[in-house]
Amino acid sequence: MGPVDIDAWVWWLIGAVGLGIPLVLTAMPEFGMFAVGAVAGAVTAALGFGVVAQVIVFVVVSVALIAVVRPIAARHRAADPALATGIDALKGRQARVVERVDAEGGRIKLAGEIWSARALDATRTFEPGDEVDVVEIEGATAVVI
Repeated sequence: MGPVDIDAWVWWLIGAVGLGIPLVLTAMPEFGMFAVGAVAGAVTAALGFGVVAQVIVFVVVSVALIAVVRPIAARHRAADPALATGIDALKGRQARVVERVDAEGGRIKLAGEIWSARALDATRTFEPGDEVDVVEIEGATAVVI
């Protein structure tokens, strides 16, 4: 009994799966692009084209995906920085004074909630209705300007 004769397209699909495994384990999208190239090679083989055409299709599809998708992904990553959460999300927000705020204390309405607040500049005083900017959160107190 001789070796099993497997069609070329099956080998390409095995290669695609093999390239998909490191994609999942390492989260490197390049492996996914190579896997898509391998699927394109499988389709080329299934259509009856030779090994040279299969390899050319694999290379062209893989390189094209890397050349097109990576820059787009990089732009999206740069344009959408990690979302600030918790206290970090409150820094830089505007709030409305509800009780006089000075260096000793006061109250503001921040993100729909009432917060203790104090003025960053000890000489400043903010009256109810004034808009202030939150520059820092110290414990449960917002420091405002």
